[in-house]
Amino acid sequence: MIPGPERPEIQALPRMADRLTFVYLERCAVSRDAGAVTAADSRGTVHIPAASVSTIMLGPGTTITHRAMELLGDAGATVVWVGEGGVRYYAHGRPLTHSSSLLSAQAEAVSNKRSRMAVAREMYSMRFPGEDVSHLTMQQLRGREGARVRSVYRRCSKETGVRWDGRLYDPENFGSGDTVNQALSAANSCLYGLVHSVIVSLGCSPGLGFVHTGHERSFVYDVADLYKAETSIPVAFEIAASGKGDVGRAARHMMRDAMYSSHILERCVKDIGSLLLGKQSEEEMPDAVMLWDGNNGEVAGGISYGCDMNDSNRLV
Repeated sequence: MIPGPERPEIQALPRMADRLTFVYLERCAVSRDAGAVTAADSRGTVHIPAASVSTIMLGPGTTITHRAMELLGDAGATVVWVGEGGVRYYAHGRPLTHSSSLLSAQAEAVSNKRSRMAVAREMYSMRFPGEDVSHLTMQQLRGREGARVRSVYRRCSKETGVRWDGRLYDPENFGSGDTVNQALSAANSCLYGLVHSVIVSLGCSPGLGFVHTGHERSFVYDVADLYKAETSIPVAFEIAASGKGDVGRAARHMMRDAMYSSHILERCVKDIGSLLLGKQSEEEMPDAVMLWDGNNGEVAGGISYGCDMNDSNRLV
């Protein structure tokens, strides 16, 4: 057996809202030293506390050991492999909760047309503060959102002096777009990686979306769209205006700063909880294993129900 620390209890791990947004690594060997992930190259070795990061982004030229992946999984951190074409999602850690309350609420809400519409409207209302969107259809909401995003693009173009001809890019060819489109792809990838890590750490399903549908990351795109207008879009135009040569590197650095200053990690945790559970707090989520009881809801687990029952349905 390889010596190492015991697996930490979930209760001992930092909450997702208190972690760093992401760490990007490239052209290095990633391993493990006790409770830290190490990144080594010809210049030396850097230690990264695994329980303090939400996402590890592995760029070109990286290798990672089984022990490092074991640690990141136990710490609930998400691992994303990044190539020149953008983020390719391959792995995630275990949820930072024993409760399935959020997942159950998500599945229940998305399976009913009325509740799904209510969540979708709430997502749109977060982008139009102070406006009543409760009477709008999905078609009307999409139209309003499209107009809002186009307005954000025009404003950023005017402020930076960068020409904007629309969102044109090839997902299979990162270099085919102009600078601002390349920067948007790279910046959005950072945002998607962070949002994905929050979703899986809370025990939710990335694939059960309310606005987006049919894709394994539909809910990721739903939640990420809440923050693009204040993070990835202005960052992309700033990069294009600056004339920086390495667009991907500039996008990672600026998105890291933008997400930190805007408290995106903390807000993302809060927003997902609010969308799915209303005002119920994280601390109120049950942490015990229950048994489904059909029409009666739930009953306690860890009990033998093979005994005779009296008329009042109590174990005797």
